[in-house]
Amino acid sequence: MNAPKSGYRVFSANSSVACTELAKKITERLGVELGKSVVFQESNRETRVDVKESVRGQTIFIIQTIPRDVNTAIMELLIMAYALKTSCAKNIIGVIPYFPYSKQCKMRKRGSIVSKLLASMLAKAGLTHIITMDLHQKEIQGFFTFPVDNLRASPFLIQYIQEEIPDYRNAIIVAKSPSAAKRAQSYAERLRLGLAVIHGEAQCSESDMADGRHSPPCVRNTTGHTGLELPSGKQQAPFPGIELPMMMAKEKPPITVVGDVGGRIAIIVDDIIDDVGDFVAAAEILKERGAYKIYIMATHGLLSADAPRLIEESAIDEVVVTNTVPHEVQKLQCPKIKTVDVSMILAEAIRRIHNGESMAYLFRNIAVDD
Repeated sequence: MNAPKSGYRVFSANSSVACTELAKKITERLGVELGKSVVFQESNRETRVDVKESVRGQTIFIIQTIPRDVNTAIMELLIMAYALKTSCAKNIIGVIPYFPYSKQCKMRKRGSIVSKLLASMLAKAGLTHIITMDLHQKEIQGFFTFPVDNLRASPFLIQYIQEEIPDYRNAIIVAKSPSAAKRAQSYAERLRLGLAVIHGEAQCSESDMADGRHSPPCVRNTTGHTGLELPSGKQQAPFPGIELPMMMAKEKPPITVVGDVGGRIAIIVDDIIDDVGDFVAAAEILKERGAYKIYIMATHGLLSADAPRLIEESAIDEVVVTNTVPHEVQKLQCPKIKTVDVSMILAEAIRRIHNGESMAYLFRNIAVDD
């Protein structure tokens, strides 16, 4: 019999060293070996997965961290899940600490809800359960037809604040936008610290792309019903009494800080740090308002493009992220980037799911707004 005594196996859906690092830490904590598989790109850039051991009748956990090549990582996960499904695995559980495309979870004009599409693809490939961490929007859980455990990194980041930031009692938690205020308030309440909110932006984050709303209507030579027309200037609507009120354009005020940060350590908290432009701008405003140290705390450190260089040249003193996403290259480029290990909670989640134990222990003292 090739089946291990534990009754479950843990595989990594990526063969690169950076992406298997988290998988190795998890398996070391569980006391099991990483499953034998090979994931590689063929010469034509197609992804191939070879599972090197029997998985029949077993519960399989696939760990997939998302590197910069997001789409390749998704295909690796889908192909491995389907390979395990066709190899008669009993349950296939995806451990995806950072769920990709999570920012595309709302309909925007003529776009699409990509995270819902990805949820359907994962279910079709054979996944029966997902373990993830700090989804960008908690409503994403509703896109899945199977259970989703959305773990939280806040206990680890709060512990880092308490142990690694000298004089953290003189700190203030900062939300870089009103939409992040609930998360910041949760941190502030547990740390017994004050709260500040940055309101307004230097430029609008949502570009008003041409979507046809301002295009002139077609000229029709018809006397029939032409449909409902929006009022524009002094033009008279064809059917008086059916006029709609004019939509007011959204205009964000200049950047202001609600709260006193003078002479304090400013700690900005968020779930994702990718394009650091907003964080750099926030740090400059906080410095102008008297903050003498600036920390950024985030769960997922994507740190795309020139993020390391921008952080190094900015007023930010330290960026603290977890290892849900591999960022070793960025750390070499910028010594201000620090990492908090979350493999312990991921390993415990795997152990509890396999043993049929309650997950409530992992969510103790966790606020709804985390």
